[in-house]
Amino acid sequence: MVETNKTVVKDFILLAFADLHQFQNLLFVIFLLTYITCVMGNVTIIVLVRTEPSLHTTMYFLISVLSFIEIMFVSVTVPKLLANLIAADNIISFNGCFTQLYIFGSLGVTECYLLVVMVFDRHLAINNPLHYPAIMTHAFSIELAVLPWIMGFAIMLIPVVMTACLEFCGPNVINHFFCDFAPLQNLACSDPFISIICTSTSAILINVLPLILIIGFYVNIIMTVSKIKSEEGKQKAFSTCSSHLIVTSLLYGTAIIVYVKPKGSHYDKYLAFMYTAFTPMINPFIYTFRNRDVKKVLRNSINCLIKQGSLKNDVHIQ
Repeated sequence: MVETNKTVVKDFILLAFADLHQFQNLLFVIFLLTYITCVMGNVTIIVLVRTEPSLHTTMYFLISVLSFIEIMFVSVTVPKLLANLIAADNIISFNGCFTQLYIFGSLGVTECYLLVVMVFDRHLAINNPLHYPAIMTHAFSIELAVLPWIMGFAIMLIPVVMTACLEFCGPNVINHFFCDFAPLQNLACSDPFISIICTSTSAILINVLPLILIIGFYVNIIMTVSKIKSEEGKQKAFSTCSSHLIVTSLLYGTAIIVYVKPKGSHYDKYLAFMYTAFTPMINPFIYTFRNRDVKKVLRNSINCLIKQGSLKNDVHIQ
């Protein structure tokens, strides 16, 4: 990000959860465990999808891409938060702040549009089951997975640049645990009106448009499934969508509240933690415990490890 001549602020101070100073150590443990669980859970999903032949389908490929995004998404903000809590390392440079904002925002947009791609895949599989294998080729799957990345990093560029071009002459204290649009716009000495309009417009492209597309696909899916006569067939069709629906609801429920009205409030950072760390942490469990195929693969893997351990013990005994 290019710093203008009018900008005198060289760095920012992230307050994080300084208002809960008596609980800093407890918060550090909670956030550290959340981060470790998130990374390990999503890595497990990626490894299972890559190594298990039965999971080499477009649906699971897209789930593994989502897991990769979640690992990057949580790694942009939480390590800095942990350093803030345990070592009072609460200073971030001007360029570092806007780099964090750009990467964090781009990954968020990428995830929103990947969720659209995932429901499109289910829509195609349910509405055109006979033509699905011919349409959803490996090459087409990769193209669909790459598209959200391009859109994410392109859409987020303009609002970040517009915000970085504001005049920051002090104060430089951000009441948040990472650099976000509303807290930065509130610190600007120049009029942030255009930046706010740009951010709000981007929020529509980021949150509202993908949500409308997802709802449209689900309406079509429900109409198709309702025509299936057997209850078993209906349950099987809905089971492939239920995990995606829960993940989408969790993400959009908090993101829309924070970003569609980016005026900023004291509670934004608590809501932000929900979609920056908590949701990425529980996503692997949603896809694992609600998915028959993944549970079967996990059981087989665990049983295999147990058998290998038993064989090693028998060898040592002999």
